[in-house]
Amino acid sequence: MASQAVTSWGRVFRPDQQVLGMPSRHASLPLPADGAATVLPHGNGRSYGDSNLNPGGALVLGRQLDRFIEFDQATGLITCEAGVLLSEILRLIVPQGWFLPVTPGTQFVTVGGAIANDVHGKNHHLVGSFGNHVTQFELLRSDGSRRVCSPTQHAEWFAATVGGLGLTGMITWAQIQLRRIANPYLQTESIRFRSLEEFFELSQASEADYEYTVSWIDCAFAGKRLGRGLFNRANHAPAVMNPALAAKLPNPVEASSRRVPFTPPLSLINNLSLKAFNLAYFNRQQGDRVQALQHYRPFFYPLDALLEWNRIYGPKGFYQYQCVVPPEQALPATRQLLQTIVDSGMGSFLAVLKQFGAPPSRGLLSFPMPGTTLALDFPNQGERLHRLFAQLDGIVQAAGGRLYPAKDGRMGAQIFKSGHPQWPAFSPFVDPRFSSGFWRRVMEST
Repeated sequence: MASQAVTSWGRVFRPDQQVLGMPSRHASLPLPADGAATVLPHGNGRSYGDSNLNPGGALVLGRQLDRFIEFDQATGLITCEAGVLLSEILRLIVPQGWFLPVTPGTQFVTVGGAIANDVHGKNHHLVGSFGNHVTQFELLRSDGSRRVCSPTQHAEWFAATVGGLGLTGMITWAQIQLRRIANPYLQTESIRFRSLEEFFELSQASEADYEYTVSWIDCAFAGKRLGRGLFNRANHAPAVMNPALAAKLPNPVEASSRRVPFTPPLSLINNLSLKAFNLAYFNRQQGDRVQALQHYRPFFYPLDALLEWNRIYGPKGFYQYQCVVPPEQALPATRQLLQTIVDSGMGSFLAVLKQFGAPPSRGLLSFPMPGTTLALDFPNQGERLHRLFAQLDGIVQAAGGRLYPAKDGRMGAQIFKSGHPQWPAFSPFVDPRFSSGFWRRVMEST
């Protein structure tokens, strides 16, 4: 099959790759005719960098495996093929009184991708990451072998595949334990904070009583405005709700069909628009505390309301930088990261700050660990941006932190290996015919 250009969500990389179909979970794994060429499962393309790309090799279209297999409405166990989107699961389960145990910031990711990146959500402090709720899956290897993996069956393969970036083989189907809900609504509270110290106080005060916590943080201003933001916390609404809130019950809405219609010739995100946005966003709510009853979609997936929003960064695309630093270094390291970003003049209007909790991840290469995670989007400004990334890397490493491979498009071997010390234990599980641009970079670069 002829090669074609395929990009990831950040739209920085557009390498040529073969694209191979996988129409059935019962089919053999398609492999390139060239015995030396490698393959990589590719879901819905929502990873930001090159962990879902395989330049010069082939991609296997996992999104074609899009069938539901079984849903037990009494126990909340759902079994589906790995190409099913989280949005498709939600459409099925929410009317039946169930919800995803963990969800990332977009519903347009596949189940296989959620496992391969061991995605996390706003409730990590209580329930851990996605892999903690996967009960079993089937792994198809390039030699034709199939393994049903779980925490007790082929447990070593389970640990390598959860967070394993699609490198151990192709997940064909998976079973997930859902969580009960009474309705599609959340009782939310948005709290304006004016310092990092206040953010950490709110986080600590909210951990026990709120299932979901996340903050937007202003990274455009220095001085007294450094570290200010909006702290959001929420719980699923009970069957019997507060009458005052119930009176304002919003109607459920379907996913938006609005989209960015074209890619502008230049990034719409610049220093002027960034400061204007951050100023307006910080002051968008009346009062320092606002309570509301909210449908789950705008709370969990605000960016999904505008399809193809990644186009606003222009033809050069953008990078996301996401790190986590341990609790004992969280306050000084986060302050240093924000100050370095402000000093560079290259801020992010999509800046998210939240806490990871104690529940351990099941994957050898899983990103979450106890501590504070900061995620930021930057327009691609070439070497100038990479110099900033090098400074941020130094802060993260000094604090004993790590970077998120699913969001990365440029980290080198040293910071990857120091942040993910279990990589030697993971490497033997990599399928000899599987590879990615990310894996070759962090294994071969110096």
